[in-house]
Amino acid sequence: MDTSSPAVLVNGDLLRGYVGQRVRTVIQVVRPEANGLTGRSTDEKQIVVKGQMPAPLTTFVEVIGVADSAQSIHAEIVTNFGDSFDTSNFNQLCQLANGEYRHLFI
Repeated sequence: MDTSSPAVLVNGDLLRGYVGQRVRTVIQVVRPEANGLTGRSTDEKQIVVKGQMPAPLTTFVEVIGVADSAQSIHAEIVTNFGDSFDTSNFNQLCQLANGEYRHLFI
Protein backbone atom coordinates (compact mmCIF):
# COMPACT_ATOMS: atom_id res chain seq x y z
CA MET A 1 0.00 0.00 0.00
CA ASP A 2 1.36 3.39 -1.01
CA THR A 3 1.23 5.77 1.96
CA SER A 4 3.45 8.48 0.45
CA SER A 5 0.48 10.68 -0.42
CA PRO A 6 -2.45 9.83 1.87
CA ALA A 7 -5.95 11.13 1.20
CA VAL A 8 -8.10 12.21 4.15
CA LEU A 9 -11.65 10.79 4.27
CA VAL A 10 -14.09 13.71 4.07
CA ASN A 11 -17.74 14.52 3.61
CA GLY A 12 -19.03 17.86 2.30
CA ASP A 13 -18.75 19.68 5.62
CA LEU A 14 -15.23 18.43 6.37
CA LEU A 15 -13.96 19.28 2.86
CA ARG A 16 -13.53 22.98 3.74
CA GLY A 17 -10.85 22.10 6.30
CA TYR A 18 -8.63 20.42 3.70
CA VAL A 19 -8.41 22.96 0.85
CA GLY A 20 -5.13 22.37 -1.00
CA GLN A 21 -4.78 18.85 0.42
CA ARG A 22 -5.47 15.37 -0.95
CA VAL A 23 -8.91 14.07 0.00
CA ARG A 24 -11.11 11.02 -0.61
CA THR A 25 -14.90 10.97 -0.60
CA VAL A 26 -17.96 9.27 -2.03
CA ILE A 27 -20.60 11.38 -3.74
CA GLN A 28 -23.91 10.83 -5.48
CA VAL A 29 -23.79 12.04 -9.08
CA VAL A 30 -26.40 14.75 -9.66
CA ARG A 31 -25.30 16.11 -13.03
CA PRO A 32 -22.48 14.94 -15.30
CA GLU A 33 -20.73 17.81 -17.10
CA ALA A 34 -18.19 18.17 -19.91
CA ASN A 35 -15.12 18.27 -17.65
CA GLY A 36 -16.45 16.80 -14.43
CA LEU A 37 -19.67 16.50 -12.48
CA THR A 38 -21.82 18.05 -9.80
CA GLY A 39 -22.68 15.76 -6.94
CA ARG A 40 -24.10 15.48 -3.44
CA SER A 41 -21.96 14.42 -0.50
CA THR A 42 -23.06 11.94 2.14
CA ASP A 43 -24.06 14.88 4.35
CA GLU A 44 -26.13 16.50 1.58
CA LYS A 45 -23.65 19.22 0.48
CA GLN A 46 -23.11 20.09 -3.18
CA ILE A 47 -19.63 19.27 -4.49
CA VAL A 48 -18.21 20.05 -7.92
CA VAL A 49 -15.68 17.52 -9.21
CA LYS A 50 -13.33 18.62 -12.00
CA GLY A 51 -11.38 16.21 -14.17
CA GLN A 52 -11.69 13.05 -16.24
CA MET A 53 -14.72 10.87 -15.46
CA PRO A 54 -15.24 7.17 -16.22
CA ALA A 55 -17.94 6.40 -18.77
CA PRO A 56 -20.62 5.56 -18.03
CA LEU A 57 -21.02 6.97 -14.50
CA THR A 58 -22.91 5.05 -11.81
CA THR A 59 -25.08 6.79 -9.22
CA PHE A 60 -22.28 6.83 -6.62
CA VAL A 61 -18.57 7.47 -7.26
CA GLU A 62 -15.48 7.61 -5.09
CA VAL A 63 -13.33 10.66 -5.76
CA ILE A 64 -9.67 10.99 -4.78
CA GLY A 65 -8.04 14.32 -5.52
CA VAL A 66 -7.05 17.74 -4.22
CA ALA A 67 -9.65 20.01 -2.61
CA ASP A 68 -9.74 23.21 -4.72
CA SER A 69 -12.20 24.98 -2.43
CA ALA A 70 -14.78 24.23 0.25
CA GLN A 71 -17.09 22.90 -2.47
CA SER A 72 -14.82 21.50 -5.19
CA ILE A 73 -12.26 18.77 -5.83
CA HIS A 74 -9.80 18.41 -8.70
CA ALA A 75 -10.05 14.66 -9.25
CA GLU A 76 -7.02 12.41 -9.72
CA ILE A 77 -9.04 9.16 -9.58
CA VAL A 78 -12.80 8.66 -9.96
CA THR A 79 -14.14 5.14 -9.38
CA ASN A 80 -17.70 3.98 -9.97
CA PHE A 81 -19.24 2.67 -6.72
CA GLY A 82 -22.52 1.39 -8.15
CA ASP A 83 -26.11 2.52 -7.83
CA SER A 84 -26.62 1.66 -4.16
CA PHE A 85 -24.49 2.96 -1.28
CA ASP A 86 -25.03 3.50 2.46
CA THR A 87 -24.37 7.23 2.72
CA SER A 88 -25.11 7.31 6.46
CA ASN A 89 -22.38 4.78 7.27
CA PHE A 90 -19.83 6.60 5.11
CA ASN A 91 -20.74 9.90 6.75
CA GLN A 92 -20.15 8.35 10.19
CA LEU A 93 -16.82 6.93 8.99
CA CYS A 94 -15.74 10.43 7.93
CA GLN A 95 -16.61 11.74 11.38
CA LEU A 96 -14.51 9.02 13.04
CA ALA A 97 -11.59 9.58 10.64
CA ASN A 98 -11.51 13.26 11.56
CA GLY A 99 -12.35 12.95 15.25
CA GLU A 100 -10.90 11.18 18.25
CA TYR A 101 -9.91 8.12 16.17
CA ARG A 102 -8.00 10.15 13.58
CA HIS A 103 -4.76 8.32 14.51
CA LEU A 104 -6.20 5.03 13.17
CA PHE A 105 -6.58 6.43 9.65
CA ILE A 106 -3.87 7.42 7.17
